[in-house]
Amino acid sequence: MSRETISQSISIVHPISLSHGKNAEVWDTTGKRYIDFVGGIGVLNLGHCHSGVVKAIQDQATKLTHYAFNAAPHAPYIELMDRLTDFIPVGYAVSGMLTNSGAEAAENALKIVRGATGRTAVIAFDGAFHGRTLATLNLNGKVAPYKQKVGVLPGPVYHLPYPSADNGVTCAEALKAMERLFSVEIDVEDVACFIIEPVQGEGGFLALDIEFAQALRRFCNEKNILLIADEIQSGFGRTGQRFAFSRLGIEPDLILLGKSIAGGVPLGAVVGRKTLLDNLPKGGLGGTYSGNPIACAAALATLDAMTDAHLSTWGAQQEEAIVSRYQAWRAQGLSPFLGRLTGVGAMRGIELANADGTPASKQLTQLLSLAREAGLLLMPSGKSRHIIRLLAPLTIEPAVLEEGLDILEACLRQLE
Repeated sequence: MSRETISQSISIVHPISLSHGKNAEVWDTTGKRYIDFVGGIGVLNLGHCHSGVVKAIQDQATKLTHYAFNAAPHAPYIELMDRLTDFIPVGYAVSGMLTNSGAEAAENALKIVRGATGRTAVIAFDGAFHGRTLATLNLNGKVAPYKQKVGVLPGPVYHLPYPSADNGVTCAEALKAMERLFSVEIDVEDVACFIIEPVQGEGGFLALDIEFAQALRRFCNEKNILLIADEIQSGFGRTGQRFAFSRLGIEPDLILLGKSIAGGVPLGAVVGRKTLLDNLPKGGLGGTYSGNPIACAAALATLDAMTDAHLSTWGAQQEEAIVSRYQAWRAQGLSPFLGRLTGVGAMRGIELANADGTPASKQLTQLLSLAREAGLLLMPSGKSRHIIRLLAPLTIEPAVLEEGLDILEACLRQLE
């Protein structure tokens, strides 16, 4: 199968061609089976071809495949927004809009905060990833490969260290950097918002320091700055709760959603305080495909499956399996390259590091190949591409999860 018609600027992690999948297993066009620990990069918390999602898509496809909501509203969009705003665990009145992707949600959030505050500056964090569109590129806390050769990006955007027990940056260090930023770089009165991931995805599955999150919330309240939580990868049960910000003891003003919102169908959303979402002029928000009826139907079926009891059970089972296996590997000295376990809940990363603590990026590349050959798909992350991110569906069968961890164990043992 030729790939000459596909842009060579698209980077491929696994040079295979997939044919079909079921829950946590996929097959390529040669018939080879793989256990999927990538999950479409966090899109498939309910697995491949979840029966409820598939049925909802099929049913909706016989009724209405598309209508632009801003031309004429349709029922799936309205029902989904009612359900979605009830699903957001905050104490204030919520409204929102649907988008085609997480990046588009982030772009619209920037418009919303500018309209609400009259300010333009944004504070993001090192290691962040918020999308590949022009404005979101500038939010990302990493140059290569996203910002290379693109030229001047929309701004003003500033970055702070991301404090986490997983990367060794303390709350005090991040607050000191913030104090310097407002002393040297920019007037705090010009800042519209902070945007932060409660658990970084691309950055290496780093869990945000709780003390810092609460200090940041207080600071934003004092300075009339808005706080955006990017839950595109960490949301919809990935950490064992509906959303990862709940573990921080804070309520963001805006929340970015995407990935597992619709069981694999392209959809995103920006939701938050109704007063913010309603502040732009009529026509300031919208889009032709945003909130497509089929995507909305898939999202409604996703919400049906994501009860709190399910999310808690799925997250706890997967977390226990990963943590116990990792601890056993450390105890037995499985590999000299086995570093820290990062993240929370079922959103876990395994760092590969050399004896001196430097990133073992070469070994991670080797691991990706070894695991793929053995029938396991893995995804890299981290600034130095040295952290494996584990994104198996939350619905993975326990036996399949153990089989995948067995393969990972065998491959870790082979690293050199």
